[in-house]
Amino acid sequence: MKNLILVRHAKSSWESPLHDKDRPLTAQGMKSAHLVSSHIKKFLPKTYNVWSSTAERALETAMIFAQNISFPLDSILYKDELYTFDERKLEKVIKTSNNDYENIIIFGHNEAITNFVNKFGNVFIDNVPTAGFVHIEFDSDTWDTIEKGHTKKILFPRDLK
Repeated sequence: MKNLILVRHAKSSWESPLHDKDRPLTAQGMKSAHLVSSHIKKFLPKTYNVWSSTAERALETAMIFAQNISFPLDSILYKDELYTFDERKLEKVIKTSNNDYENIIIFGHNEAITNFVNKFGNVFIDNVPTAGFVHIEFDSDTWDTIEKGHTKKILFPRDLK
C-alpha cells in the first residue's frame, strides 16, 4: 500500500510586488493552515516523508503543519520540481519516488493538486481550496505503478468553521 497526502498551500498574499515564488501567506492563510493541521493528526499514517515546493507559501504552510503535527522542520524535503501547476509534472515526481517511502505528504500548488486528485482519487473534487488536505491510498507496492486509488480523507478549512 502507498499513501499520498496532498496539501495545497494556504492563502498567499498578492499585495507586495514579489516574484510568484516569493509570495508569503496572508494572516487568513496562516489561520487556515493552523485550523486544518490541528485536525488531521488522527488521519495520518504512523510514519511519513514530508516534501514541499520551494515556493515561500508552500514552505510556510509545511512549517505550520510541522508545528501542529509535531514533525521536525529539518525532516521536510524541499523540492524545486514541486513548484508546478501541472499535474503531469506532479505525477512524474510522485511516480519516480523511492519505493521505500510508503507514505508521502506533499505541500504544493493548484491546478496540479486538484487535477491529480481527480485523476487518481475516486472522489471528484471541483477545486482543492487553499490549505485543503486530500489523502489517497493506492493498492500498489511501487509508486511508478499507482493507478486509481481510494480517496480516504478530504478536509478543507470550510469543513471546520
